[in-house]
Amino acid sequence: MSRLEEKIFQEYMTFFEKAERERRWNVFQDIPWERVNKEASEELALCAETFCSVEMYLPDYVSNGINLVRKYFGQAWFQANWAYEESKHSLTLMQYLLRSGKRTEEQLSDLQHQIFAKKWDLPFHTPRQMTFYGCVQEMATFVIYVKHRERAATEGDECLRTIYDYIARDEIAHCRFYQSVVKVLLEEDRPGTLTDMAHVFANFEMPGVGIVPDYDSRILKMREAGVDRNVFIQKVYMPILKYLGVNRHEMLAAQRTALELRRGGERRDPSIEGLASAPNLDNTAPQALSA
Repeated sequence: MSRLEEKIFQEYMTFFEKAERERRWNVFQDIPWERVNKEASEELALCAETFCSVEMYLPDYVSNGINLVRKYFGQAWFQANWAYEESKHSLTLMQYLLRSGKRTEEQLSDLQHQIFAKKWDLPFHTPRQMTFYGCVQEMATFVIYVKHRERAATEGDECLRTIYDYIARDEIAHCRFYQSVVKVLLEEDRPGTLTDMAHVFANFEMPGVGIVPDYDSRILKMREAGVDRNVFIQKVYMPILKYLGVNRHEMLAAQRTALELRRGGERRDPSIEGLASAPNLDNTAPQALSA
């Protein structure tokens, strides 16, 4: 095991120990199912269904992700743990939709068939890029669930509020693991890691884009909870840079360097592919925000 692999494995063991000690929750015992609000709005149910839809692509997330990092023990085992925790998210949201009476078993079965008719593919193709993508995606998802937790509370649905609370805790824990790995990668190769970070930020979009049924109309309802470009910059983009010890000017410089390399015809580093049309990071925001 190389020094880099050893460091990442230790980060995973730290993550796993804390998860076992502090963060495990039970779908059947820890959710107050008796406090579901069957009179809650259809908008609340639609958002829960959208979260559930994105979470249902779990087979694609797991197979693509674990194969990409298969030879890195710590990251591969993290993917296995991640799969278990994420599987609870979709199952719990499905139970909510059924127990609240907002959806029938037939409707959810039909939704599942629509979901599995399309396949999610990796948005980036190197372990380092996908590690940083995971970092951004998990932080964005955490912010979104927190916003919708507040919305559920406003509508008096203590059951859904609790579900979002547990899921949000998982998402920020996943984000912290990815951030810890990115910190290690920055120590090993700061210029290359910064280039990959710039590439991911410039081309980032959430996993539901283009594959979840009726995504465009769903996202309009999602944004009513107050998740927009400014929230992304303030609650996702800037906190990630601060946590990693990367200032915004350093990130902008990394993007400019990558663009200059590409314009000069130097393509030895595959991480800069696709940066030529990337927007300036001052305007960075995902095309759409969802779970």
